[in-house]
Amino acid sequence: MKVTEHIKKAKGKTLFSFELIPPQKGKSIQELYNNIDPLMEFNPPFIDVTTSREEFIYIDRDGLLDKKLTRMRPGTVGICASIKHKYNVDTIPHVLCGGFTKEETEYLLVDCHYLGIDNVMALRGDAMKEEKYFVPTRGGHTYANELVKQITNMNKGKFLHEVIESDNKSDFCIGVAGYPEKHMEAPSLDADLRRLKEKVDAGADYIVTQMFFDNKRYFSFVEKAREHGIEVPIIPGIKPVAVQRHLQLLPQVFKLDMPDELVRAVEGCKTREQVRQVGVEFAIQQSKELLDYGVPVLHYYSMGKSDNIKQIAEAIF
Repeated sequence: MKVTEHIKKAKGKTLFSFELIPPQKGKSIQELYNNIDPLMEFNPPFIDVTTSREEFIYIDRDGLLDKKLTRMRPGTVGICASIKHKYNVDTIPHVLCGGFTKEETEYLLVDCHYLGIDNVMALRGDAMKEEKYFVPTRGGHTYANELVKQITNMNKGKFLHEVIESDNKSDFCIGVAGYPEKHMEAPSLDADLRRLKEKVDAGADYIVTQMFFDNKRYFSFVEKAREHGIEVPIIPGIKPVAVQRHLQLLPQVFKLDMPDELVRAVEGCKTREQVRQVGVEFAIQQSKELLDYGVPVLHYYSMGKSDNIKQIAEAIF
């Protein structure tokens, strides 16, 4: 079922969903299941699975370093199929511009269609670790709105090199990212919202926001998005602080602000357990306020660990 259909079926009730990352190569999928199991009691209608970009590694060959391109966390589509089969829940693979040609994207979408996957999250993706700025893959897309157009075209039977008339066309529900504090590369929030409108005009059906810690930023973002003519559901993304290093890492990587109330509370912790609990309590209060606002879904960035997400869900759902 499509994300938009889940939201419509809920009739105003806020849904629970979460996002996870694939295990590294060589790791068992059972660890992923162990973190999903405790969250299934909250009836998530869908689960997102991220896609990692390729990265360079260096292999020592008789004293010479051999530079190779690899993916440390492959298997997104396979994991989505496995979770869908095991838990009978919709899964949403993240589809990236970066690291994929248009042909590779088409093959991935064909696989998703065959597997009965109804939703995809279309993202530009980040720059590679060795790049300061995003560089498009040769033969790939530069912007997410181009990726959305490719998916929309495929839904109409328009493939890259041919048009196929068929009763078995894909009908993907397309999600895209939104940035309450603007994308780090955008010159202004209004400029960023114009880019977001382009993605919606290209066929995006819903938006999931980047993590934020000040709900006022989300409320203002939704209001301004509506002023720009963006009418699709806007789902807030929530990330509970889990380690003290998040105070430096999250603002640096995602270019966001953290409320001083949260910063002081984390700085006052003496153990990792205390930090984790502060993160849980803050996320609970943040979630309750968003719940009162009437958000369609509360979407949590679990990134592979579920104990803190479970604590939050127990207090909310």
